[in-house]
Amino acid sequence: MKKLLITIAALILSAPTMAVTLKIATVTPNGSQWMKDMRASSAEIKERTEGRVLIKYYGGGVKGDDAKVLGQIRIRQLQGGAFTPSALSDQYSDLNLYGMPLVFDSEEEAAFVRTRMDERLQQGLEDAGFVNFGFATSGFANILSNTPVTTLADLKGKRVWVPEGDTISYKSMESLSLNPVTLPLTDVLTGLQTGLIDIVAIPPIVALVLQWHTKVKYVTQVPLVYTFGFMAVDKKTFDKISAEDKAVVREVMTKTYKKFDEANLLDNREAFDALVRSGIKEVKFDDAEFVKVRKLLLASNLRFGEKGAFTLEFYQEMLRYIEQFRSEQVAAGE
Repeated sequence: MKKLLITIAALILSAPTMAVTLKIATVTPNGSQWMKDMRASSAEIKERTEGRVLIKYYGGGVKGDDAKVLGQIRIRQLQGGAFTPSALSDQYSDLNLYGMPLVFDSEEEAAFVRTRMDERLQQGLEDAGFVNFGFATSGFANILSNTPVTTLADLKGKRVWVPEGDTISYKSMESLSLNPVTLPLTDVLTGLQTGLIDIVAIPPIVALVLQWHTKVKYVTQVPLVYTFGFMAVDKKTFDKISAEDKAVVREVMTKTYKKFDEANLLDNREAFDALVRSGIKEVKFDDAEFVKVRKLLLASNLRFGEKGAFTLEFYQEMLRYIEQFRSEQVAAGE
């Protein structure tokens, strides 16, 4: 009997480990450089884990909008997705902090804050049930429109796109007398084409990749919203992976998202130039009007924090880092 038990144990230990497959949905178009890099990371993970961890990407939004993707994650048809903060703000509201309207002046300012806050936001998201591998910015969202936007009056009454679930942006746009229109990302191009929306606020690189630039005539370069994306994988599924293989996945995917984070800023600047070269006219927002708009939006941000839309203390900490950066810049004469 003892020999039989030993034999059974040996067979179990020598049996091949079942592979864990992570099916990930994204709106990133197939054939884009982003998708090529993600598939390359998948191949590296497969090789280094000897096939124990497989990642399959569904690109181009074929799995539907964020709500549908999250629903498929809940029933285990998918194990994760590539998201923007508003998609998971119900699970972890502090993801909204970096994207509060007009809190940052520059990419350098945002980078200064992120070195102090990224790790805590990542941990907060993991505590909420989603493993992630870092944030990849796409730079600032600019205003893309079919009529010039240079003053607050130019915004009044215009129909502006707001992502599904992004309550903060919805109310912020209302505070500027805009008419927010909620649409999934996959429907925005049609919305621009049919006139359902007049304005979108999106980084130039995203506008190019998703072809939204073909339906607008003007771009106003203002640091309206700092944007970023991330991969979120269901933690219960991720925890089925061995500790050794988890370390490989985290290493490879963190490296991939760090590459996106660095490259996207350069790509976004080049994309803005590409918009202008394509015939879209650049217009400037009036400086005095910008101060007026920022005052309105910062007041709106504060009201949201006071109502519990995010951790107010965390938001105020972020503002202190911003003020620290600006003070250091002034002291350095920059």
